[in-house]
Amino acid sequence: MITLRNLTIRRGDKLLLDDASAAFVPGARVGVVGANGCGKSTLFSVFAGEMHTDGGDLDMPPRLAMSRVQQEIESTDAIAIEFVLDGDPEYRTAEAEIAAAEATDDGLRMATAHEKFQAIDGWAARARAASILDGLGFAVPDHTRPVGEFSGGWRMRISLARALVRKADLLLLDEPTNHLDLDAVMWLERWLAAFRGTLFLISHDRELLDGTATEILHFDGGKLKQYTGNYAEFESQRAMALSQQTAAFKRQQREIEKLHSFVDRFRAKASKAKQAQSRLKALERMERIAPAHVDSPFTFSFREAPGSPDPVLQLEDCRAGYGDRAIIDSVSLSIQQGARFGLLGRNGAGKSTLIQLIAGRLAPLSGSPPDARREGKGLRIGYFAQHQLEALDMQASPLLHLLRLNPRVREQELRDYLGGFAFPGDVALEPVARLSGGEKARLALALLIWQRPNLLLLDEPTNHLDIDMREALTEALQEYSGALVLVSHDRHLLRTTCDAFLLVADGQVVPYDGDLDDYRQALASRRPTADDRAPKGQSRKDERREAAQAREAQTREKRQIEKQIKKIEAEMTRVSAEQSRVDGLLSAPDFYGDGSSDAVRKTLADRARVIAAMEKLEAEWLDMQTQIEAVPN
Repeated sequence: MITLRNLTIRRGDKLLLDDASAAFVPGARVGVVGANGCGKSTLFSVFAGEMHTDGGDLDMPPRLAMSRVQQEIESTDAIAIEFVLDGDPEYRTAEAEIAAAEATDDGLRMATAHEKFQAIDGWAARARAASILDGLGFAVPDHTRPVGEFSGGWRMRISLARALVRKADLLLLDEPTNHLDLDAVMWLERWLAAFRGTLFLISHDRELLDGTATEILHFDGGKLKQYTGNYAEFESQRAMALSQQTAAFKRQQREIEKLHSFVDRFRAKASKAKQAQSRLKALERMERIAPAHVDSPFTFSFREAPGSPDPVLQLEDCRAGYGDRAIIDSVSLSIQQGARFGLLGRNGAGKSTLIQLIAGRLAPLSGSPPDARREGKGLRIGYFAQHQLEALDMQASPLLHLLRLNPRVREQELRDYLGGFAFPGDVALEPVARLSGGEKARLALALLIWQRPNLLLLDEPTNHLDIDMREALTEALQEYSGALVLVSHDRHLLRTTCDAFLLVADGQVVPYDGDLDDYRQALASRRPTADDRAPKGQSRKDERREAAQAREAQTREKRQIEKQIKKIEAEMTRVSAEQSRVDGLLSAPDFYGDGSSDAVRKTLADRARVIAAMEKLEAEWLDMQTQIEAVPN
């Protein structure tokens, strides 16, 4: 077990944890949440032995194999896959022992070294590293490129791959999705779901936490609070506690009323399209999670634009790229007033290129018609991208940035506005250079919203934002009346703000007829289509015979899946009964009074094991259901 007993941790003069305690069984999958600066990353440093506590004890099993992402990678000539494999010391040690044995020509030593290499599955290590790099978005030729040739964001992906390749007992991940695109985030979620060690995950991505965590560790006012379940269940439990406070309850009711009104309006407009129904479900879920954020420091909304053309903007047969190289070609798109598009596609496919083309930051390449990009009269574009954080004046304050946009507005009105983005009082007068990455992102959004755009272009707006700020942005975007084009790896934001998706792939931009669950399944399968597999030039007789054989194979496949589903359901019944037995023990008042702390620990460990087993079975059952739905009738 990992036990935190009466921990006190300070960073400088700031008290992060005060007499905090928690305990985690082996195999725990812990989502670590709390406001920026509360001490989450500091706790990881304590786990790793990089910092000492100011009081209390941290008990961890001896010889625990720990893996953690390096936050900075210096430029090196090492090629990517070798650098990743360096993250597995067990593999490198076994590999070196083989080389040493072969150098001595000692047959017994060579046999022992190869036996050890086999025992750690060393022959599969390189394939495992290549698979991780592929999942994180690296093309095969990139595997053998020097690390120093990659940009900072791609180096962070390499660092993540290096952490994942090790067979660790304890995996510490601190905001691993900051430099990932949506495809890579979905891959990472699947990888973490299969990880069997103890996981501590700091993340502001609620869907990643929902898909991987079985308990939540919440930093709350210098204390640590443990909640059983994923992030959605944590929100429900916390909302219930907050709703019992009178002031919080009143605000909660206002938030629910506002969201309920929005859901009702959307329901009235929603067609039967799958994407519309998917968004409706996401909005209805927001009614339940809103109370968990009633104590958020963020309160803002989009200011009404003076008017909007319709269509807002049109692209016709556009080519766009850099230099003479086109990234996207033959793009035709009409953005109507109030349209809300989410962009899908792997990293490098051209999503940011498309947004820059729409924004007018990138001119159409030669070969496009003279009027390939047409703006509606009165168009006001609001464009957010990460490079805009660097464009902020580092010596100016948030208040001065706003005053430069509109010097005639009363200072108090600007201060009130900045307060909604958590820049209260003297914080609004601090130089931007002293702000954190999250605070700079909030300021850039505040400046954009102040300018009242009727076309909003957001390229990864949630990087560096914590969950409360993401939730506030989501609610503000729901009420935003202008057109929206969004690139984000935050699936919750995409689900709740976008009415339709565009897929950017193979140099084309096409409507995506599906929702994010369809997209995730497509990424997971990556199977060839029926057309890809179909042999050419067959006779009608051969086609009929093969069709009959295919039907028989499908029937057999379906029966096998149904048999597996029944087996899983029987096991779920057994595990559910075991969980009820354990919960009954834990809920009995006299169970804790018998003086046997060993029995309590064993029962808690049994409960964690049973919950993990049930979640594994549920995941297998869902996978089987997906597979059986994919079998043609």
